[in-house]
Amino acid sequence: MVSSTAATVDRYLASLTDERRALVSVVRDVANANLPDGYQEAMQYGMIGWSVPHARYPAGYHTDPSQPLPLAALASQKQYVSLYLMGLYCGCVERSAHGDAVETADARWFRDAWAATGKKLNMGKSCVRFQRLDDVAVDVVAEAIRRVPVEVYIQRYDAVRPVRRR
Repeated sequence: MVSSTAATVDRYLASLTDERRALVSVVRDVANANLPDGYQEAMQYGMIGWSVPHARYPAGYHTDPSQPLPLAALASQKQYVSLYLMGLYCGCVERSAHGDAVETADARWFRDAWAATGKKLNMGKSCVRFQRLDDVAVDVVAEAIRRVPVEVYIQRYDAVRPVRRR
């Protein structure tokens, strides 16, 4: 993963090539236009990130409480752009007939909605990878951001986090 040392989103964008900046900017604009109230945009972990601010969720992210609770992130990598959608993977997971964890209902929705667009999904656990805007199911990304209100995300996160802090 390519991590930036930029302190602000504007500096991060300015550090990208024109082509990459255009792609990242479109996806960023879609995320910002659909971000529910209560989240903030800032640089986090060397990427553009959207998170629950400490003022709203003081416990922060369990692996690094100094960081706000991340919902999503966007990064320009060497070969592609990555969109991390942690909000889709937080919560109650569906189970297979054998009891194995499969994925959350939101993650299943995302895969199905993306497939319905006819676009190929290049995805890891919560990381969607793309090289061109034509690769992105923009409406699906918009809904993925929009469908996780901050209160719902906090409730889901508190229910599954390894160590609860109140």
